[in-house]
Amino acid sequence: MITLYTFGPAFGLPDPSPFVTKVEVLLKMAGLAYRTDTTGFRQAPKGKLPYIDDDGEQVADSTLIRWHLENKYRIDFDKGLSAEQRAIAWAFEKMAEDHLYWALVDARWFDEANFAKGPKNFFQKIPAPVRPIMVAFVRRRLKRTLYGQGMGRHTGTEIVALGTRSIAAIADFLGSKPFFMGGEPTGADATMFAFVAGALCPHFDTPLHTAAQHHENLRRYVGRMTARYYPDLGAIAGCPAAA
Repeated sequence: MITLYTFGPAFGLPDPSPFVTKVEVLLKMAGLAYRTDTTGFRQAPKGKLPYIDDDGEQVADSTLIRWHLENKYRIDFDKGLSAEQRAIAWAFEKMAEDHLYWALVDARWFDEANFAKGPKNFFQKIPAPVRPIMVAFVRRRLKRTLYGQGMGRHTGTEIVALGTRSIAAIADFLGSKPFFMGGEPTGADATMFAFVAGALCPHFDTPLHTAAQHHENLRRYVGRMTARYYPDLGAIAGCPAAA
């Protein structure tokens, strides 16, 4: 059986990491048996989650995990899509993962109110005397990562504007379609659902949440995906499961 290493549910989301949620939805789409394990972060082969253990083979990074599942289990998550549609799906996924993601990170980790009720809780298992030191260290390192990636070089207003543009592009392309690429879910939906749910998460009071809330089709989309892949949860990111 496949083991998926996760952080575990938090903030009304299946996982605080959209990359973890992406992989879990891919596993659900594939109909593969799996279990989750929240104890694997320190052993993560690339120092981050998610990763999977598939009969002793470890695969890290959500996209590489997808390719592994496609190759080993002969799954085509984009079955029925043309070459052009596959290219569009890839471009939107990378926009979410390499652009919108960093705007969400900035909102959660560097707005003090959001940090206090969100990421700060990740450090509760660290002994109290050294906890402030670890919190400061991790936030400094993440700040440097944001700067190196480029998003952290912008002002707060500029970051919000960039993230809002990505959210609008996702909403505009989704339009009135049931799923991101059409009438049935494809691989792109695992990614888009995870990131749209993260943007809509009401636990964090951010301009990006406000921007996402303005797109009713995004709320319905999250509800539709919840009904299909997380029916036991009833609602994700404040969006009730819906057909």
